[in-house]
Amino acid sequence: MDAFSNMSSIKQIIQRISLFIFLLVEHFHRSHADVGTAAKYSPPYTPTACYGSDPSQFPSSNLFAAAGDGIWDNGASCGRQYLVRCISATTPYACVPDQTIQIRIVDYAPAAASTPSATGTTMVLSETALGVIANSSANSINIEFQQ
Repeated sequence: MDAFSNMSSIKQIIQRISLFIFLLVEHFHRSHADVGTAAKYSPPYTPTACYGSDPSQFPSSNLFAAAGDGIWDNGASCGRQYLVRCISATTPYACVPDQTIQIRIVDYAPAAASTPSATGTTMVLSETALGVIANSSANSINIEFQQ
């Protein structure tokens, strides 16, 4: 009977450890965000591919962006909001640590009224938006973003 009770105790310990590991993994699950690149652009910001010259398209915070081909979705991205944070850049120490912004898509990057600091990026951030999450001297940054 002793061998049987020892086996039962070992099974209970293994079950508890398994449950603990499962709960720990669930607690620290990976992010559901996408990774891409961002550049910046400067005024003039109008007209935009989404809303033309309507000044009400821009959030009062000036945290907005133009969508690159990867997220443009034939214009369906107009008005979408994304959480964006800088994760790295070629410029050392360019990212502002632990800084996330919420931006609104108002334009299509290839058709933007002003030239972006880099082409082919996932999104092109307004000067203000880029300046909040990264050093404004960075031409392009790597970002994590989530709708």
